[in-house]
Amino acid sequence: MSEAPTNPTPPSPNAPPREIDPDARAAAHSRRVFLFKLSVALNAAVGAVFAVPLVGYLLGPALKKTSATGAWIALGPIAGFPIGETRLADFRSPVASFNDGDTADTACWVRRISEQKFQVFAINCAHLGCPVRWFAQSKLFLCPCHGGAYYEDGSRASGPPERGLFEYRTRLVDGSLQIHVGDMPTLATQASCSKPKPLIQIAPAAFAVEARAPESAASAPAPAFTNKRSPEWPA
Repeated sequence: MSEAPTNPTPPSPNAPPREIDPDARAAAHSRRVFLFKLSVALNAAVGAVFAVPLVGYLLGPALKKTSATGAWIALGPIAGFPIGETRLADFRSPVASFNDGDTADTACWVRRISEQKFQVFAINCAHLGCPVRWFAQSKLFLCPCHGGAYYEDGSRASGPPERGLFEYRTRLVDGSLQIHVGDMPTLATQASCSKPKPLIQIAPAAFAVEARAPESAASAPAPAFTNKRSPEWPA
């Protein structure tokens, strides 16, 4: 016959507290400290990741103002641009990063007017930025997107653009042509191309007939009308 389990006697309220092992207490304390430091480090890392774009957004205008002076970029020796011709050239953007790749290569049109005088135009149309092409036969820059046209000096000829092509500042250094990039004009400024040429207005045929003098219209012979049918019409 088994004996019934006896219930342990509850500790007396006046009994002294049980002593905790010092090693266990130290281990628990070090574990809490480690977890606290780990959580602080993780929170700091997450905060830094979210803070980088925010700081860049806030400091972006200030950084742009300090670098608004731009930089001079060489396009090559002037011997590569014959007098009286317009040729395509390209340069590497001075603000390009390692990950930009070929997108940092920028094209431009170089027009050599005389021995020491050049014009360098941005390849982008002043309307919506499509790349314009140079047609030497017609002496025009034409935009394939919306039909914008520019004269050889960069001024507007026709089409949607309201201004001429954007133009870079140029200088000659030791026989090399250099342009100043980083300070292109915007819609808030005036384009640095020459004065626009007057457009030639061509009146439609209907308006041209109405604009004739009355006496000339009266003296003109009336058209002869006939009631005969064409032999090709069915009877």
